[in-house]
Amino acid sequence: MAEPGPNDAITDVPGIEVGHDTDLPNATGCTVVLARAGATPGVFQPGGAPGTLDTDLAVAENAIQEVHAVLLTGGSTIGLDAAEGVRRYLKESSVGLPLMPELEPLPLVMGAVVFDLAIGNAVHPSGNSGYTAASTASSGQLEQGTVGVGTGCTVAKAGRPDTLLKGGVGSASLVHESGLVVGALVATNSVGDIVDPATGELAAGSRAAQPGEMSRSARLLLDRSLAEFEELQQSRPSFSSDRPGTNTTLVVIATNAKLHKGTAKRVAIMGSAGLARTINPVFTPGDGDTVFTLATGEVDVTSIPAMLTLTGVMAVEAVATATLRSVREATSLAGVPSVAEWLGTGQIG
Repeated sequence: MAEPGPNDAITDVPGIEVGHDTDLPNATGCTVVLARAGATPGVFQPGGAPGTLDTDLAVAENAIQEVHAVLLTGGSTIGLDAAEGVRRYLKESSVGLPLMPELEPLPLVMGAVVFDLAIGNAVHPSGNSGYTAASTASSGQLEQGTVGVGTGCTVAKAGRPDTLLKGGVGSASLVHESGLVVGALVATNSVGDIVDPATGELAAGSRAAQPGEMSRSARLLLDRSLAEFEELQQSRPSFSSDRPGTNTTLVVIATNAKLHKGTAKRVAIMGSAGLARTINPVFTPGDGDTVFTLATGEVDVTSIPAMLTLTGVMAVEAVATATLRSVREATSLAGVPSVAEWLGTGQIG
């Protein structure tokens, strides 16, 4: 039986820490997931326009078997500058891969970006941003919503530019009676709407004409004529579901399971189904959706094949829950209302 962990967040996985750097005035930021002792990586990229850093470390046939951090950052590809600060912090902390006795350990950092430059100011996180996020990482309660990489995130962008809602960061975890723990952190910046899979109801859709009302983006796309597509594309240079790189949902799945890089990728593939359950449309040409796995290796799931399947199923559930939380915990920013504000239960931030 699997139940939420004490934090109900990715930080319930032993050895996993999370830190944020948040730049509210510029509507951007970054988030770092640390595995100081090293973790086996996996990566799956179902989105059509990914922007990533050192994901080849997770390729099964490559020699490196561990990484020490995953950076999720705003600022599009320029935001990957924040990785310098993450490496700098890890180096100062003597965290990394031991290569030779006379050399300091080599910190290995993977990363990915969301495009958040179209709201707030066109500012990207720097090396100092990455350093701050890494140096403040902890294994405790995790701040969610409009924070870190979720600061400039938005969702439901298949309609007009003035119909989107605020995205953000969400997290969740499950603990099985066997001792297996799986947690997920999601930064939701999607073309698509967010749907509650338990009810099928919209959690965050395109804003309709009246406050409190939302429309389904997929329905808007299905009902639109070719002439309307062409006209809309001409009129909205800032937000377009057909412009690569202007969106992207990022996921980190962490587990204390003992995996190799191939099975870590399988967990990432399975975990992406959590996005498919909650985002519609998902994995579009304009989304760079990327799913990372970090496996710390405490619980052997390979001797019982069904336990590997269980790990993936727990990942699906954690990702779906975290995605919902990412919009429900978000607050309004830079003129983009949160779901709570649009529905009349929150205030403009």
